Amino acid sequence: MDKATEVFKLCQEESASVSQLTVHPHRVGLGPSFYEKFALGGIRVDRVEPGFVSCTFKVPPRLTDRSGKLATGAIATLVDEVGGAVVYVEGLPRNVTVDMSISFLSTANVNDELEITSKALGRKGGYTGTLVLVKNKATGELIAEGRHSLFGKHNSKM
Repeated sequence: MDKATEVFKLCQEESASVSQLTVHPHRVGLGPSFYEKFALGGIRVDRVEPGFVSCTFKVPPRLTDRSGKLATGAIATLVDEVGGAVVYVEGLPRNVTVDMSISFLSTANVNDELEITSKALGRKGGYTGTLVLVKNKATGELIAEGRHSLFGKHNSKM
């Protein structure tokens, strides 16, 4: 237990950084939440086709771990958000994540530009499967591969 406590202990600089954050209450429909702005700020959608989404993301310092590498939690957030974007339909509620499996194959540094692509693998009833690839745009190196299952039972508008 002592080892776990040590790992999660904040240094003075980290504690000061967190104490300076100002988080205003989020009002749904009136702009991005703190989470969306913090985790996804800077993501650029490059291409959208039925069943396919491609984005570019420059790694900001705020999403790195203590070693200066892109945090695995940030990678998981990118897989979740871009995987969900490929099945999103305007005007319908968002699908919810049921399961994610991510293979972390490499890492990225601050200011690395990433290419994130997602494609729908198939749909059965309310379930949809997606595949998300996170690559270093300059080198082509695969950083992570995610399989993502979502559920959304939407009433037909017909």
